[in-house]
Amino acid sequence: MVIESWGDCPSSSGRLDVEEICGRGNRRSVARPHSVSITEFGAVGDGQTVNTVAFQNAVFYLQSFAHKGGAQLYVPAGRWLTGSFTLISHLTLFLDTGSVILASQDPHDWPLIDPLPSYGRGRDLPGRRHRSLVYGKDLEDVVITGGNGTIDGQGSVWWHWFRNQSLNYTRGHLVEFINSKNIVVSNISLLNSPSWTIHPVYCSNVVIRGVTVVAPSESPNTDGVQPDSCTGVCIEDCAITSGGDAVSVKSGWDEYGIRVGLPSAKVVIRRITAQAPASAAIAFGSEMSGGIKNVVVEDVRVFNSKIGVHVKTGAGRGGYVKNISVTNVTMDSVLTAIALSGNSSSEHPDEGYDPLAYPVVRGIYVNKVWGRNISHAGSLRGLEAAPFEDICLSNITLEVDDASQGSKWDCSNVKGASLGVTPTPCRQLQNLLVLVLPTRTLTSQ
Repeated sequence: MVIESWGDCPSSSGRLDVEEICGRGNRRSVARPHSVSITEFGAVGDGQTVNTVAFQNAVFYLQSFAHKGGAQLYVPAGRWLTGSFTLISHLTLFLDTGSVILASQDPHDWPLIDPLPSYGRGRDLPGRRHRSLVYGKDLEDVVITGGNGTIDGQGSVWWHWFRNQSLNYTRGHLVEFINSKNIVVSNISLLNSPSWTIHPVYCSNVVIRGVTVVAPSESPNTDGVQPDSCTGVCIEDCAITSGGDAVSVKSGWDEYGIRVGLPSAKVVIRRITAQAPASAAIAFGSEMSGGIKNVVVEDVRVFNSKIGVHVKTGAGRGGYVKNISVTNVTMDSVLTAIALSGNSSSEHPDEGYDPLAYPVVRGIYVNKVWGRNISHAGSLRGLEAAPFEDICLSNITLEVDDASQGSKWDCSNVKGASLGVTPTPCRQLQNLLVLVLPTRTLTSQ
């Protein structure tokens, strides 16, 4: 294994133009030349009047300005109850201070749409799925922002139906963009999503910045931000508390994701504060059948979480997870700091999946991690038929709870190296690191 600087694992940040990826959102923050208020279309912000028609009429009206510099839909202070509504290109949805878009709890206000091609069915149930509350498809140049206004999914009824197995269709997300480009979501709070909170899928040039996501720890699958088969994504300066993964990079489910074949690539996740009591702060998969590559994770604070960093996959998924760089992470009160799981694919969309479609996991580089109140340093378990390779850990100090039971590291079917890791990792990661310096090559245990 070749290391580019003394004491560190390789970093994909040198191969990604991080500032270019994250700077795209700045160029799309200019004011629109046209603006209307939702009140001009009869909306009432009393928290009881359903304003779906007002939102949809406002968006329809603003379509005439799409080629005139775009337009802004302004949502003033108030509680604006609505069902699902669609966005258009060249639009800014601006939520002012004190404004709350409230999701209707009536399933009829969430229209049904076809499943995503890379999933083949709804994620909760076979068949169709409910559309997200805020929805965009085949769009470009869309901004959702404001003075820290709020979108509240009021998801408690959906969580109840999910737990009681009384759903008729898969739950909708809070915000979803499909096959869109040049998207910004910034300076808003998103609460209580029925399912995943922000889900860009088949998108490019996406910036999620300064967003707060909150859902109860017991709320099922309320993941925070889920870039899915997307290229050029920046997630930065966000605070996320969720009932699922705080941030999870995905790319489709089993044979459907393999068939579509759209990877998630060139993803930057930085300056995130994450709390995921039921899952992982930063995750990759388990739906990763289209591939995940070239991801930079840096400057992340994790607390009160089940897992800090988690790569999850399994037989049937196919695809790959490779060239992932994680650096500068602090953890407090985390059950397992680092997990690579080859047995996380017990759920399959249908019987058509290929059990011999093994994933490739290679080039996972974790540097500069410090943690306290850790129950288990790491669980690194690849597949016997497809071992995880080129795993590198360096400059990691984890204060593992002495009362924790069992080994501090748990490893099988993995190959890699380590340097400066406490507690000492398992033997599969105690290989020599080759450190390439300008004038000579050294080896270090």
